[in-house]
Amino acid sequence: MNPGILAAIGAYASWGMLPIYWKLLGHVPTAQLLCHRITWSFVVLAIFLVLTRRIARLRSSLCPSVWGSYVLASLLIGVNWFIYVWSVNAGYIVEASLGYFINPLLSVLLGVFFMRERLRPLQWAPLGLAAAGVIYLTFDYGRLPWIALTLAVTFSLYGLVKKKAPLGAFEGLTLETGLLLVPALAWLGWSELSGVAAFLHAGTGSDLLLIGAGVVTTAPLVMFAAAAHRIPLSMIGILQYIAPTIQFLIGVFMYHEPFSRTQFTGFGMVWLAVLLFWLERWSFGRKLRHSA
Repeated sequence: MNPGILAAIGAYASWGMLPIYWKLLGHVPTAQLLCHRITWSFVVLAIFLVLTRRIARLRSSLCPSVWGSYVLASLLIGVNWFIYVWSVNAGYIVEASLGYFINPLLSVLLGVFFMRERLRPLQWAPLGLAAAGVIYLTFDYGRLPWIALTLAVTFSLYGLVKKKAPLGAFEGLTLETGLLLVPALAWLGWSELSGVAAFLHAGTGSDLLLIGAGVVTTAPLVMFAAAAHRIPLSMIGILQYIAPTIQFLIGVFMYHEPFSRTQFTGFGMVWLAVLLFWLERWSFGRKLRHSA
């Protein structure tokens, strides 16, 4: 199999398995868990940049316009990480997975409104179907599926900001976690002084898992970067659904989260929308190749 495809599968499978990792740290308050994820991710990324001799490139790229983009990106990814970790440990893995099924479709809409991209007529139908699925779930839940929508909106906006940002993936995430590092360390310091800190107080296994949060955050990024250089974006677009599919299966079959027939209808509308959207893209691309 193509090494790029294997790398992409590895990246998305790793992201899909993350709920299991966060569940192992369910005894750690979400805010502390987020702060450890930021701190140790920054450490791992900084070491990686030094070893790959990219740190000089990051320093030379810093200017006022760069700072503005990455302050916004860091806020969006911080909110996304917090909501995701909280939702996993609060028993909402299934709803969180819905957010990442919706995310690519929402990214398409952001491209239309902010990047002046155009959709073909047949591409509007899946977007309408996905919206109908969310509305259906809203009536079923008796509330907006706010976890899914927050995750989808923050990650889509994050992608939009990153699309215009000048730094590479590793340099950019290093800067983002660096911008969040001071408040993260301040919160961890306050937790220690208040006597509620988990790190160094909940056992060696817990400490190693907290440190490992940096590795499980950055390792999939390394695999994804390797894949992005080797396989077409269309292939990446299809493979990205591995992650929310695994998350959904983990939520239903491993942690036995409720999933009713009415929920299946709403989720099914979103799944069908995703399938129709990518079938339309595949069909259009095939026509272009045959006409060339």
